[in-house]
Amino acid sequence: MSLCAQAQDGNIKIKGAVKDDKGLALPGVSVKIKGTNAGAQTSLEGDFTLNAPANSTLVFTFIGFATKELPVNNQNVINVVLTDNNQSLSEVVVIGYGAQRKADITSAVTTVKSTDFVTGPVSDGAALLKGKVAGLTISNPSGDPNAQSQILLRGTQTLNGANTGPLVIVDGVPGDLLTVAPEDIAEISVLKDASSAAIYGVRGSNGVIIITTKRSSGDKINRIDYNGSASLSQFTRTPKLLTGDDYRDQIAQGIRDKAYDLGNSTDWIKAVSKAHPVSTIQSLSFNGGNNQTNYVASLNYRFLNGVFLKSNHAQVTGRADINHTMLDGKLKFNLGILNTNFNDIPFNSNEYNQALMMNPTAPVREPDGSFYQQPTNFGYQNPVADMLNQEQPQNSYRQKYNATITLLPVEGLRLAATGSYTKSGYENLYYANHQDISTLRDNQNGVASIGQGQSIDRFLNLTAEYSKSLGDHRFTLLGGYEYQDDDTFGTNITNHDFPTDYFGVNQIQLGTAQKNGQDVINSSRSNSNLISYFARFTYNYKEKYMLLASMRIDGASQLYGASEPYGKFPSIQAGWRLTKENFMKDQKVFDDLKLRVGYGITGNQPAQGFLGVGLLGYGNYVLYNGTWIQTLSPSQNANPSLRWEEKHDTDIGLDFSLLKGFITGNIDVYNSRVTGLLYNYNVPSPPNLYPTTQANVGTMQNRGLEAVINVQAVNTKKFRWTSSINFSTNRNKLVSLSNDLYQASVPYFTTGWAGSPVTTFSSIVQVGHNIGDFYGFKVTGVDKNGYWIYQEPDGKSVAYNDFNHAFSDKQVLGNGLPKFYAGWNNSFSYGNWDLSITMRGAFDYQVLNLQRLYYEGPGIINYNRFKAANDKLFGTAVLNKNVPEEFNSYYIENGAFWKIDNINLGYTFNKPNWKYIHNPRIGFSTLNTFIITGYKGSDPEVDRGGLAPGIDDRFSYPSTRTFTLSVSAHF
Repeated sequence: MSLCAQAQDGNIKIKGAVKDDKGLALPGVSVKIKGTNAGAQTSLEGDFTLNAPANSTLVFTFIGFATKELPVNNQNVINVVLTDNNQSLSEVVVIGYGAQRKADITSAVTTVKSTDFVTGPVSDGAALLKGKVAGLTISNPSGDPNAQSQILLRGTQTLNGANTGPLVIVDGVPGDLLTVAPEDIAEISVLKDASSAAIYGVRGSNGVIIITTKRSSGDKINRIDYNGSASLSQFTRTPKLLTGDDYRDQIAQGIRDKAYDLGNSTDWIKAVSKAHPVSTIQSLSFNGGNNQTNYVASLNYRFLNGVFLKSNHAQVTGRADINHTMLDGKLKFNLGILNTNFNDIPFNSNEYNQALMMNPTAPVREPDGSFYQQPTNFGYQNPVADMLNQEQPQNSYRQKYNATITLLPVEGLRLAATGSYTKSGYENLYYANHQDISTLRDNQNGVASIGQGQSIDRFLNLTAEYSKSLGDHRFTLLGGYEYQDDDTFGTNITNHDFPTDYFGVNQIQLGTAQKNGQDVINSSRSNSNLISYFARFTYNYKEKYMLLASMRIDGASQLYGASEPYGKFPSIQAGWRLTKENFMKDQKVFDDLKLRVGYGITGNQPAQGFLGVGLLGYGNYVLYNGTWIQTLSPSQNANPSLRWEEKHDTDIGLDFSLLKGFITGNIDVYNSRVTGLLYNYNVPSPPNLYPTTQANVGTMQNRGLEAVINVQAVNTKKFRWTSSINFSTNRNKLVSLSNDLYQASVPYFTTGWAGSPVTTFSSIVQVGHNIGDFYGFKVTGVDKNGYWIYQEPDGKSVAYNDFNHAFSDKQVLGNGLPKFYAGWNNSFSYGNWDLSITMRGAFDYQVLNLQRLYYEGPGIINYNRFKAANDKLFGTAVLNKNVPEEFNSYYIENGAFWKIDNINLGYTFNKPNWKYIHNPRIGFSTLNTFIITGYKGSDPEVDRGGLAPGIDDRFSYPSTRTFTLSVSAHF
């Protein structure tokens, strides 16, 4: 008897799959027989199986999607496509070792898709997120095209200065921000709290950034995508220096000797800069195949042209990603190949400093064509000559091969294995010819240096995941093993005294001089590995109550010799969807309201190895029997109690969606304590062999609040406007630095550097105080003769000649970390036009302006000054020329700013009758467009990393503004 005939007397077996309108499988969809409580839920692959009456109706429900009813009508196979009615809930979010619907997320995770990325010639993948993620601070403190983005997530987490950036995962494999070209990125997920990052253990303390690259999907794929752009850059601000005419005016006033007038008027910043530096990015990708076998291959060329001479970054990236499915979808293969070559010319920041110092009446070249050089006693040199007489190309490469095999042996079970092999290397060359001023002054006759190195990284990940639905209960269990190792080798050779410049670095053996230790031959090698075991359990009951618990165990070579080299990193998260409760049934305001609570522990591994064992190091030479012998002496005490630094983090969050998705957002409050901070402590010797020991003692705290509100302000057929506002705050404090066994000699340490000729620290880290405090002398004015008036820590005012200038007279002068961050992103579309505007700001913090400190002292006349050196201080008097340069509060400025950062305007031609070209778009965009600030330097968005943030170094490459014209289309 046929199955259909059997159905006349009972149920039939029904199989099917549920997908969204983009063809992506939807796991966890509720499939119920209408009028009953019987039913099933879809698997990880979106499949379902159930028995139902032949004449019944199936009801498909899923948060974020419109409910759909389909009659069975004796069908054994029913495939369903659900349409999302609230994109914010239906999106799939990538988390550690898997993905979840946004509706199911129970931790602080934010995902940004490519359609919302920052546009323009960004330096790396992180720059795509500027101003997009609350709590994630991304900045480019330098305009150098070779500089990478600086990332700070929820504050500083360590005292040892290493591992301060988030862990970067690219398609499931550890990498970095340069692993893949920004144009190849499909979306980026940021795991902000420890409960979400704990699955990555010792590498997750600073958060996790998960990058997903673009891949092919669908059937009968045959597509080519092209994106190209050209950009112009300029300095956002340049310092106002004394000109040649200003020098001559000062000579007339008797301030300078007439010998300073060399008869020219040279703008030295202009002399070391390019007139119109053009950058270009060209990207081409090929997509092909079908549902069974498909591929994407891309080629990306990036040339970022710096504003200074001999400053650029060139990068060529080739990528291929191949997918194949067989055995009716039960066996899947993925192969990825990536090759990147970098050719960089880094800018020597000292040349910018020389351009600021140089006499503006001096010529660039003498009448005979040779470069002008100032006499040696002036302490500066022609920066144009330096740039043209030195060659310092840096070449590097990266080759990455990764493969993933996924097996679905039975319903609900997924087995996966991922392996990768990454080989990277570099070659840094330097040659200063016979005409370079440094070789002339030091009688070096040419200097050559070659630095080379190679690193090999191997990675293996094995996971098993089982998902099951039992009525209203849905759970998933994940277990895995991971292994990663790194082998790095480097060497360097330096030589001097060459007979000719003809060969440069290519015949380095021709150098014949031994320059008292300046000629170097050295090499180094390091090996490290990480072995990990992890597990995760997720549970969902009626889409109302959600639970996630995970555990990771990590062991790494850095803790070799420690009594407990393995660290344990658990986490637990819980979610409660209030809108599913009976007391919320009749309300019409909230589509979704979910409360989240998470607690987790992550770790931070030390950068150097063998910290747990005693070490010997090579020391001084001694003369023994007529032979000089290098001695061995203790260089480190054994500390078997050494362990991981641990961050204990609690996050409470609320996700909401109102008025059918018109307003969505979330609020998070977090409190984290980093325990076991590594710090060097003085110990008695003997019994110790070495006078200091590194131990896990200190405690640091980060507290903050993050909020995001998204508004679908206008959503009509012709005009759309979406707006997103984010806000965050963080307080970063050192809680303790001592315990019963190890005592810090004082409850603070100094850090940072104000630079020559001031030569003093700039910052202090004190127990009970915030990270980032500036520490120095406080001034409240100048007297009528131009001498500083100081304020002592007790508030007493002291005249210049009565002030002691002692350490005890210093005090906290401000803080280099913003207390508040905000971002406002808007996207508009009208017909074929689209416009996006990204704005962001930072508030309530200070910046130490070292350029003003160095170039505003009127007493130094042998190099150039800012025009402001002749301004009255505090409206009273010009600083007396006899007052030496000094780090004090006058040079610490309010750093608050608001930037209109990125503007992108485009027009798309969507002519349906074009046969070979589709949706061509032409766009115009700007980066670092406009800034509102009271800061007097180039840009208040300076280095915020480490323990001495907020210092605007006088050698820093100035901030730049970029204008870009772009074209894109697919064929």
